Amino acid sequence: MIEKETVIIIGCGLAALTLADKIRDNKNVIVLTKSSIRNSNSIRAQGGIACVVDPNDNCEKHYMDTIVAGCKFNDEQAVETLVNSGPIVIEQLMNKGFLFDQDSSGKFLLGKEGAHQQRRILHAGGDSTGKRLMDFLINRISGNVTIMEEATAVELIVEDNQCLGVITCNKANEFSTYYANHIVLATGGCGAVYQVTSNDPSVMGDGIALAYRAGAKITDMEFIQFHPTMLCSKGQCYGLVSEAVRGEGAILRLKDGTSIMNGVHPLLDLAPRDIVAREIHRYVKQGKEVFLDISMINDFEHKFPTITSLCEQANISTKDGRIPVAPGAHFCMGGVKTDLLGLTTVKGLYAIGEVANNGVHGANRLASNSLLEGLVYSNLLGNYLMACTNRKVRVSSPASRGNANVKRPPLPTTEEVRAIMSKYVGIERCEKDLLYAKSWIEKFSFQMFTNEQTFTFTLDEHNQINLLTTCWLIVTSALQRTESRGAHYRSDYPVSNDNNWQNKHIEQQNKETIVAMTGVGK
Repeated sequence: MIEKETVIIIGCGLAALTLADKIRDNKNVIVLTKSSIRNSNSIRAQGGIACVVDPNDNCEKHYMDTIVAGCKFNDEQAVETLVNSGPIVIEQLMNKGFLFDQDSSGKFLLGKEGAHQQRRILHAGGDSTGKRLMDFLINRISGNVTIMEEATAVELIVEDNQCLGVITCNKANEFSTYYANHIVLATGGCGAVYQVTSNDPSVMGDGIALAYRAGAKITDMEFIQFHPTMLCSKGQCYGLVSEAVRGEGAILRLKDGTSIMNGVHPLLDLAPRDIVAREIHRYVKQGKEVFLDISMINDFEHKFPTITSLCEQANISTKDGRIPVAPGAHFCMGGVKTDLLGLTTVKGLYAIGEVANNGVHGANRLASNSLLEGLVYSNLLGNYLMACTNRKVRVSSPASRGNANVKRPPLPTTEEVRAIMSKYVGIERCEKDLLYAKSWIEKFSFQMFTNEQTFTFTLDEHNQINLLTTCWLIVTSALQRTESRGAHYRSDYPVSNDNNWQNKHIEQQNKETIVAMTGVGK
């Protein structure tokens, strides 16, 4: 009998669990998560899955919507793979027993969101799509996959550019070392490095920092998408108000009723997210409140139960017909550079979901393409891994325990870091602010962290070092891109360097340079 290979998946969102479900009969699968398996961005997803299932729709339209939203910065082959594979993975999901919302005749209840030409958003449970998907997958893998909660991955074990395993740490600061034939990063993005975010508080770019130190190439970290409509009331953020609400006709207005998107973009309130977010931000900076007028949506509470619950938490009545909103960090288009199968530049190391950058989203993600990406690319990686047999894991020496007497660098609190990122590296950036943020981050000497010191830091220190590393990558990338494109807006370079960027594919710049800048991660 041939012994099964072991695959370690770091993360517990849609991409992670889809992969685990795909390969669980073929491989020994271990899922590592830093908190609970129910703490992820995926479980919070309201919007749904963008996919061509309507006979009046087609993949060419979905492709063009994705390219236009991404400012022609997308990898065209990645987009083709996404939109063409979408109907296939949706059918496979339904064949396993997953149910999407349908009317009494069995027709899909499709939603419309920003920058989409037509309705193509599949939902489950109204605005509870992410939760329904995650409950479904957790139920499928339970008992078939080893799930290790409260096991934070703090370092990847790499020898001769081959990833051989991972070191974890728990809340008691106890370390464990795991070796495997394949290591998959599925840790999500980094939205929680900002004060106002739709992300789970645990999502602070850990996978990006791990891959960076392991020598993997990191790209496009300047492209951080801010969702236009977070429910914000009296200085507190309560959560995301799905773009599907605007898809049903809701309008962004000032307190006096003025519609803020008139004359800004032909698609008005359903313009691409970066445009809507910047317009709301402009008014917020002036001290003006922006509201989402939902008065025209019949049966709002039934259509959007999750958002209704958020409103109740904020003591806001949906009967009043308006919800106070402000932009918040939502999605990272950059991340660990991969090919279309999820392979990184380090052998044996893979990345899927938001932590990965396969080029599919370009400079700005199209609404509801994130869950689709998680489904499509985890299935592709699953096919690749199932075809792999007997990848040898040769470890020349056990992971070093380091010098316990090493001097630890002083580290800031999470809130201090979030305040700096929000103030200086937010929706609008400029060289002066970015240089200040870079200098502030670098004064904590986080780059002294090496594999030899892994066991000398506490779990909290590991988390802070990862946080600083990810923020430094964002800031450094934002400084390098001296133009405004998609989700990256420089007030000192308010237009693209390429005046014709909407009509031709842009070769990616600022690529694969970060490691060379300091030598960190080599």
